[in-house]
Amino acid sequence: MKTKSIFTILFCILALAAFGDNGKKAELAFIKENTAFAQQQLSSMIHALPNPDTANIETMVPYSIDSNGTLVTCKKYWWTIGFFPGSLWKLYELSGDKQWLNQAQRWTNRLEYLKTFTDNHDLGFMVYCSFGNALRLAPKPHYKEIIIESARSLSTRFNPKTAVIKSWNSYKGWDGLTKCNYPVIIDNMMNLELLCEASKMSNNPTFQSIAVTHANTTLKNHFRADYSSYHVVDYDTITGEVKHRITSQGYSDNSTWARGQAWAIYGYTMMYRETQKAEYLKAASGAADYFLSHLPEDGIPWWDFNVGQAGYTPDKNSYALHNPQKIKDASAAAITCSALFELGELAGKPTYTKAAIRMLHTLASPAYRAESGKNSNFILMHCVGSFAHNSNVDTPLDYADYYFLESLTRYKKLLEKK
Repeated sequence: MKTKSIFTILFCILALAAFGDNGKKAELAFIKENTAFAQQQLSSMIHALPNPDTANIETMVPYSIDSNGTLVTCKKYWWTIGFFPGSLWKLYELSGDKQWLNQAQRWTNRLEYLKTFTDNHDLGFMVYCSFGNALRLAPKPHYKEIIIESARSLSTRFNPKTAVIKSWNSYKGWDGLTKCNYPVIIDNMMNLELLCEASKMSNNPTFQSIAVTHANTTLKNHFRADYSSYHVVDYDTITGEVKHRITSQGYSDNSTWARGQAWAIYGYTMMYRETQKAEYLKAASGAADYFLSHLPEDGIPWWDFNVGQAGYTPDKNSYALHNPQKIKDASAAAITCSALFELGELAGKPTYTKAAIRMLHTLASPAYRAESGKNSNFILMHCVGSFAHNSNVDTPLDYADYYFLESLTRYKKLLEKK
C-alpha cells in the first residue's frame, strides 16, 4: 500500500472517529436528502428553461434572480456561465442517475465556443467547471481538446514581466482616478486548475509553469502578514512592480472581502494538490485560519470581514459607504466549505474537516437552504454578488449552488473511505 493511501486512511479515521457507524449512516442520509432536494430544485428549474439544444445561449443559463424574484440568466461570456452545467455534473456524481448525465452533457456542449475566449481571465470558471467535470465523469477526447485549447487562450493573458495572468483589461478604482492598466484579482487563483490539467493532458509544461508563476507572484503581493487578502493588485508592465492594492467588490481597499478570501483558500489548496509546494499549503492554511477565526456565531461570513469597523472606509462612490450593512454571504461559505474538505485531508488537520462539516450543515439548514419550489429553484439563499455595486445582494447565485454540491460530493467521498 502506498504511503499516501495509508495517510488518507489514518486521516479519515481521525476525522470521522466521532461519528461511529450510526453517525456515519446519519451523515450519509444527510447527504442523500440534500442531493434529493437539489435534484428536485434543478429539475424544476430545467423544466422552466428553454431547450438547451436550440435556444439562444444568452437566454438560457441560470445565474440569479432580480429584485422581483424573477430568474436572471447569463450573458454569452458571463464569468459564471459554466457553473450551472457544473452543478448538473455534480448531481450526476452524487446520484448516479443517468438523467443528470444527459442534462449535463446537453448544457455543457453548448459552451464549446468559450475555448477561444481571451477577453478576461475567467475562462477557468467558464470551461473547467463545465468541461472539466465532463472529462472527469464521462470522458470524451473532444472534451480534452476543448480544455487544452482553453488553456492556450487563457495563457495569452500572461505577461512574463508582471509574472501574473491579467484579470481584467483595465479597471478604474472607486475614486475614478486610480487607473489600473494591469489589474489582477485574487479570484484569478481559481483559473489555474485549468492550466494544470491542460499541462498534464498535453504533456506541455508551459501551462503549469504559468500557473505556478502566477501563484508565486500572487502569494508575494496579495496577502497581508495575517494571510488576509487584497482583492485587486495592479502591476507596472515595465518594471513588474505593484502600483496599487485596492478593491472592487470589498468594503474598502484595506478590508478583506469574504469571497475573495474563499477564492484564496480554494486556489492555494488546489495548487498544493497539484504541486506539493509547501508554501502553497502554508498559504491555504493561513488564509483558512483567518477566515475561520473571523466568522460570526453561525459560521457563515458577512460579505466582508471588516464591514463597519473603524479604520475601514469605503470610497464615496461605493454603495457600501452609506449602507455598511452586515449581510451574510452563503456563496463565500460554500466555496470555503468545499476547500476545507480538501485542505483538511491534504494538511492532515481534522479541525478543517470539522469546520467544513459544520458549515455544510448550516448551509443545509432552513436558514440558508431554500424551501422546495421557492427561490426560483436555486438551492441556497442569502448570497452576495457585489454589495459595493448593489448587485445581487441577498440573492441566490449559481456558484453558491455549485460549491454546495461539490461540498456534498467531497464529504460523501470522505465518509465512504472510512
